[in-house]
Amino acid sequence: MPAGTILIADDDAAIRTVLHQALGRAGYDVRTTATAAGLWRWVSAGQGNLVITDVVLPDESGFNLLPRIKRLRPDLPVVVMSAQNTILTAITAAERGAFDYLPKPFDLKELTALVQRALAAPQAEQQTAAPAEGDEERLPLIGRSSAMQEIYRVIARLTQTDLTVMIVGESGTGKELVARALHDYGRRRSGPFVAVNMAAIPKELVESELFGHERGAFTGATNRGIGRFEQAEGGTLFLDEIGDMPLEAQTRLLRVLQQGEYTTVGGRTPIKTDVRIVAATNRDLRQLIQQGLFREDLYYRLNVVPLRLPPLRERIEDIPDLVRHFLRKAEEEGLPPKYLDAGAQQLLRQYRWPGNVRELENLIRRLAVLHAGETIPESAIAAELKEPPRATAAETGQADSLSAAVELHLTRYFAEHGDRLPPPGVYDRMLQELERPLLSICLAATRGNQIRAAHLLGLNRNTLRKKIRDLGLEVVRGLKPE
Repeated sequence: MPAGTILIADDDAAIRTVLHQALGRAGYDVRTTATAAGLWRWVSAGQGNLVITDVVLPDESGFNLLPRIKRLRPDLPVVVMSAQNTILTAITAAERGAFDYLPKPFDLKELTALVQRALAAPQAEQQTAAPAEGDEERLPLIGRSSAMQEIYRVIARLTQTDLTVMIVGESGTGKELVARALHDYGRRRSGPFVAVNMAAIPKELVESELFGHERGAFTGATNRGIGRFEQAEGGTLFLDEIGDMPLEAQTRLLRVLQQGEYTTVGGRTPIKTDVRIVAATNRDLRQLIQQGLFREDLYYRLNVVPLRLPPLRERIEDIPDLVRHFLRKAEEEGLPPKYLDAGAQQLLRQYRWPGNVRELENLIRRLAVLHAGETIPESAIAAELKEPPRATAAETGQADSLSAAVELHLTRYFAEHGDRLPPPGVYDRMLQELERPLLSICLAATRGNQIRAAHLLGLNRNTLRKKIRDLGLEVVRGLKPE
């Protein structure tokens, strides 16, 4: 049976009862109180092995109490609960020494697992500055969905470290906002934040842009150039669209990550650097590695802490908060207040948002400027989107990508069966349908040379031979593609 005394502070009697019963059944000695004063009496008397406290207590904020607890008993783990599920809640909890942050409502199994981790983990006192007053009015990220709550918790932990972070997400999901949050609320907040979009720099200038150059290093280099690493010294360097970095620059970046130094273009003297790297991409780097376009060793150096940002379609419950935020921004810029009616809100929830949050922001700001009335109706949203809700390749009958083509094919395949489901084995049949033309075209492109085709596909030669045999493909050496 687990051992330990858990002190719980929450002014909601129902929550206190639920926690007391759940943790009591798990074998813990549980004590509950509705006030910060009651909790402090237990803590100051040396009681308890774990504290679980709400942020909002009737006599004092849990955030104000937390530093006092950590000063008196630095090894006592504290878990902070809150229904104010914003990124600043998670960051503030981490910065003031909390073991973890638990957004309400929460799953009791998750709570029990968290309690076990907290009681098993050694605690160390954390001394970091709290966010400045008024930060709640300028949240870097918006959303209270469960998907975003997990993002907030990870960010809160990362602000206490200088670990390299790889942010993965579709275009428009807010990767740079996450990078800025890691910087603005982290150890390097007093240093510069420098963002570089690798896709926007000509390949021949990437190394000079990042590492700087000496006078005369290349044609047109009439003066010494300062690189982004030098500009970001002591702060954070955000490398956006890292998948577009040329291989030569990847080799230089790998040296920085391995040895903490670099040389300028045309220079010979190594320069020590103290920069935190945050990278981001909307591409599959593993696929680029197989294609020989991205270094595998660099991938593992950058991917120390992977962080996936969910697309907007996976967190549609955040749309009302995002809409209010963008309308408030428009109002702060001098535009009259605007609101969306219920039908408009519903239409926004049904749309697929291929451009994610950026697309939503552009739409709301456009409507704030162009729509004359105070209330924006459903018809205005429909006219702007110019396509039915959840429009798919199957509905349009067109496919401009492989994913859309597969979606179109599968939708038609399922529709052919009417109200019945297709026979079992859909996964294997569909993979076989994709493999056959893929292998055939690659073999034709390499004129039947299986060694070259295997290299092109990123497969082992024996694996390719087996697939050719299993699929019954005919291979003709010297065949010219049409």
